[in-house]
Amino acid sequence: MLRDYVAAIDGTDVLGSNDLEPVLLGLYGEVGGIMSAAKKHVREGAAFPGFRKAAEEEFGDTLWYFAALCQRLGFSLEDIFTEASRASAYKHVAAASDYSHGAMAQIILPKESVQLDSALFELGRAATALLGAAPAKEDLIRFVGHYLEALHGAELNFSTVVRANIRKTRGAFLLPEPSSLPDFDKDFEAEEQLPRRFRIKVSQRASGRTYLQWNDVFIGDPLTDNIADRDGYRFHDVFHFAHAAILHWSPVMRALIKQKRKSKRDYDEEQDSGRAIVVEEGLTAWIFSRAKELNFFENQSRISFGVLKTIGDFVAGYEVAECPPKLWERAILDGYAIFRQMRDAQGGWIVGDREARTISYEPLEEPV
Repeated sequence: MLRDYVAAIDGTDVLGSNDLEPVLLGLYGEVGGIMSAAKKHVREGAAFPGFRKAAEEEFGDTLWYFAALCQRLGFSLEDIFTEASRASAYKHVAAASDYSHGAMAQIILPKESVQLDSALFELGRAATALLGAAPAKEDLIRFVGHYLEALHGAELNFSTVVRANIRKTRGAFLLPEPSSLPDFDKDFEAEEQLPRRFRIKVSQRASGRTYLQWNDVFIGDPLTDNIADRDGYRFHDVFHFAHAAILHWSPVMRALIKQKRKSKRDYDEEQDSGRAIVVEEGLTAWIFSRAKELNFFENQSRISFGVLKTIGDFVAGYEVAECPPKLWERAILDGYAIFRQMRDAQGGWIVGDREARTISYEPLEEPV
């Protein structure tokens, strides 16, 4: 039920509780996204399956903004959808229900086939009508009617749209319950696990190269920035250690400390291999290029959802794809907090705690 959807996304609305303009503009923008993605999905069909996912995402984002709008205007999302379904353009079909309090459900369908182009045009007009100072209830009902017609014309499943949007918004805006987070190597022996707690010493020599030490043993190769613009990238291994501590994932760290999961061939080849290492290194370099434009995320408490979404595309097919965007955000921001201290002090200790999913910085000892 839509009331369950509203309950599920509670806490994901980070916009001002009384601000209508950001919600209305967001809604209008998502409707534009629907027009583009839905047309591509229908036109390209099975040739480009990614368009279907994109269309489902745009419909889900539009629903989210519409729910936020209803909340600010004091209307029930479920009531608006119910009233929209009573319009003469819809028919009610009985169906079995898995809802615990009843044996029957009603499915609403347009009485006639829907032309997608017409439905999208009408949805756009209905969205434009909402851009007034305070949209009327009739405008909301009309919008939902055209939203449902466009959804039907695009041949998409509403329940799939709702479930996907819940996963997306909760993953992006709510810190997950620790018990719900994956621990990718808990079933392996200690020598094949990322260490539960670790202290890594990072020191810079007069040559400008940085060195890593774990348990008093040098690991990895000495690093420089490898660029004319000295930006501190020689300290970038801190990000791999942040991944290990907070995400419980880092093929790079496994390679550095030689603790790959070789007892299971598929893990060794598919999750800890050279390709996985390249993915993490490439992702780290890409995030660094974005961070460099933003003063390395100093005084920032959030990462743009566009960046988090791209990260999801980067790691698709690897175990870390199970980690929600909000956990990635925490790993990035905490990692860059350590990076800035490390860069300014020209070294230090990286302290990771996988049980607490934390990473911290300690300065190097004063010279004797």
